[in-house]
Amino acid sequence: MRVVVDLDLCQGHGMCEVEAPDVFEAGRDAVTILNSTPDESQRAEVEAAVRYCPTQALKIVED
Repeated sequence: MRVVVDLDLCQGHGMCEVEAPDVFEAGRDAVTILNSTPDESQRAEVEAAVRYCPTQALKIVED
């Protein structure tokens, strides 16, 4: 699993950091992905972050 962000859509709301703080860090205008290939044990958190992103800027790519 790999996490990607569309920085053209991201507005830095921070919902991803709330859901998966070990994977995302919200900045003033955009998110930083701290770990683009999170462990499978973090899948539920990452899926929640993707689901609750207000601008749908996040996605999971299966490698």
